[in-house]
Amino acid sequence: MLGVLIGLIVVGGAAFGVGYWLRLLQGRRSLAGAELKAKQLLEEAGRQAEVMRKQTQLDSKEQLHALRQEFEEKTKDRRSELSQMEKRLHQREELLDRKLDQLDRKEKDLGERDRQLVGREGTLKTKDEQLGGLIAEEKETLKTIAGLNTEEAKQLLLSRLEQDCRSEAGRVVKQIEEETKRDAQMLSKRILLETMQRCAAEFTVESTTAVLHLPNEDMKGRIIGREGRNIRAFETATGVDLIVDDTPDVVTLSSFDTVRREIAKQSLERLMSDGRIHPARIEEIVEKVKKEFAQHLIQEGEKTIQELGANGVHHELVKLIGRLRYRTSYGQNVLVHLKETGYLCGMIAAELGLDQRLARRCGLLHDVGKAVSHEVEGPHAIIGGELAKKYGESPEIVHAIEAHHEDVAPQTLYAVLTIIADSISGSRPGARGDTLENYIKRLKALEAICDSFSGVEKAYAIQAGREVRVIVQPERVTDLEAIALSREIKRKVEGSVEFPGQIKITVIRETRSIEYAR
Repeated sequence: MLGVLIGLIVVGGAAFGVGYWLRLLQGRRSLAGAELKAKQLLEEAGRQAEVMRKQTQLDSKEQLHALRQEFEEKTKDRRSELSQMEKRLHQREELLDRKLDQLDRKEKDLGERDRQLVGREGTLKTKDEQLGGLIAEEKETLKTIAGLNTEEAKQLLLSRLEQDCRSEAGRVVKQIEEETKRDAQMLSKRILLETMQRCAAEFTVESTTAVLHLPNEDMKGRIIGREGRNIRAFETATGVDLIVDDTPDVVTLSSFDTVRREIAKQSLERLMSDGRIHPARIEEIVEKVKKEFAQHLIQEGEKTIQELGANGVHHELVKLIGRLRYRTSYGQNVLVHLKETGYLCGMIAAELGLDQRLARRCGLLHDVGKAVSHEVEGPHAIIGGELAKKYGESPEIVHAIEAHHEDVAPQTLYAVLTIIADSISGSRPGARGDTLENYIKRLKALEAICDSFSGVEKAYAIQAGREVRVIVQPERVTDLEAIALSREIKRKVEGSVEFPGQIKITVIRETRSIEYAR
């Protein structure tokens, strides 16, 4: 029993020792595992902490970079503003310095002027005193010499002073007149040049013949007719020469009257188109064309009036204006010339501040007398003035028409404008068909006729041959002889030279007395 008990105790102790050792071993293992796990956790925590630290550093650097960049931009903008402000301040300083310098100079100039004025005032005072003394001496001298009292001497002195002042005033007025003339001449040249540059109107050159092309050679025989009856009927009805020669497929219409020539041309064209050509048909067609042509002339006149804005022109004047479409002067179409002159008058009037409508109307109507000049005797300017007056035009327009060739002395600015515009339109290159050679010959012939008379010193053809000025020797030709000389020159020119319109002959006799002040 005891042995069993001891055995049990030994077994129990051995079992306890084994269990204890096992628990100890297990505990050590658990502790080692816990330590390993703890070590792993610490390492993991360390790594996470390192990552978090690096991430925090990176975020801090990015924020720091962003803040630095923002700060640099703000600093840059501020520096730019400060630079601009410094620049403006510098400019203001420079401006103020310049103004101060100017003020200093002005102050110095004013000071110098004050000193000069003071000096001049003193000089003038001295001279005034001297003048007073001289006047007193002169008064006493006059009283002594002439036996004049004070009042009489005073009047004589005032008279002398007045003469001196008038002389000085005359000199100043003359100087002003010369300067005014010079400036006016420059201004007038500028206005005329600008006006001529702005006006580029078309022009036509017309002759005394018109060529009409035939559809075939057989048409010549039909136009001639049996024994020439058709030609005779045509020439009788139209007043135009019909020339049928050897030129193939062509006939020629000849007449100095462009209206009749145009009517004949249109009539012949219609006859050829119709095919029926005989005396009765010719008369019928010609009469029909004449009626239509009269309406055409009115339309031409109305069109021209509308272009220049000249409303309210009398119906008869409208027809006369349209008629000038078929009238030429030295090859220049008169209607085109009227339009040119009207435009030029208007443009010059605009530069001078005058009534443009009135000026254009003067230019438009200035040659209206040419429409009937071959029917009525006298200069076309006078005829045109009478027509304008008859059909209700204003006195300014009537006068401008009559004076545009100086048949009447120009009295208004509109008359002068019309003269200038008419000269520009007629004298520009290409306007007139008369050759330069013939033009020069005509002028030389006029001057040679005047030079052939005794006592003539010089002769000048001016105004495109419309006027001749003859200067005579005053010691050889008296005033009465000058009058007779102008008449003799007139008769010789009329008998020797062919010219359109009229030529004004002016004989000038003058006596000059010249002295030199030394």
